[in-house]
Amino acid sequence: MSQSRAEMFAPEGVDLEHPNVARVYDYYLGGRANYAVDRVFGERALERYPFVAPAAKANRLFLHRVVRYLCKQGIRQFIDIGSGVPTMGSTHQVADEIVDDASCVYVDNEPVAVAHSRILLEEEDVTGKHDVLHADLREPDRLWKQIEDSGVIDPEQPVALLLIAVLHVTQPGPNGEDIGPQAVARFRELLPEGSYLVITHGTADDVPDKRKAEMAEFGKMYDKSATPVIWRPHGEIEEFFGDYELVEPGCTWTPLWHPEETGENAPVIEFDSPNDSVVWAGVGRKP
Repeated sequence: MSQSRAEMFAPEGVDLEHPNVARVYDYYLGGRANYAVDRVFGERALERYPFVAPAAKANRLFLHRVVRYLCKQGIRQFIDIGSGVPTMGSTHQVADEIVDDASCVYVDNEPVAVAHSRILLEEEDVTGKHDVLHADLREPDRLWKQIEDSGVIDPEQPVALLLIAVLHVTQPGPNGEDIGPQAVARFRELLPEGSYLVITHGTADDVPDKRKAEMAEFGKMYDKSATPVIWRPHGEIEEFFGDYELVEPGCTWTPLWHPEETGENAPVIEFDSPNDSVVWAGVGRKP
């Protein structure tokens, strides 16, 4: 078997013994920034739960649409936290298609994701306009300082903070408790007025009965990995937005959020019904 792109550019000390959520997600999207351990896990998951691949692709297409939408609202700065690896169109690539003055900072705590993002920016010769940080969303103030120090983002101007398929991955605190909600609340405080918070989150709430059972089993697979997941109900996901004003149509399934922003060459993802996408999405604006 030929080496994947990840194996060719593996950072020293990367964990090759356990599947990683960012690299497995890359596999679901058809990327090559993954290792054998990730592919084995991903193949086993897709064999048992084939809905995962179209759900992941629909989630990525939502990212593309929201970036286009926000560029048209005047947003020129993007912070993509838990950005993963550059597969199937990255945030800065979509923004650069719409405007010529966008800036993006990618943030991830997974070395392979960071390494590949840096390689992509270097290959495209856009380092300086966009940047990549190896950091952790569980430390909002420290991360915000790193973003400021990058010089790519003006902290006085509105930004779009993207948390795409991140918060359903458990964010353990010092005592093992999930501190994702606490971290997001702090980011809401740090964002300047006029900024946008973008969230997608896997959920078993209001999905078909068969899918609900599959998601429970699928979640158990991740419970045995280094990155367990949590499928929150809609109400808990919407609490992440606090007092931000939800952009119409509010929180909804990924395929239903502003479908008019779909790119001309975007792949068509077929679902029996929108809730088969199993990912709840929304965008909130800080007043």
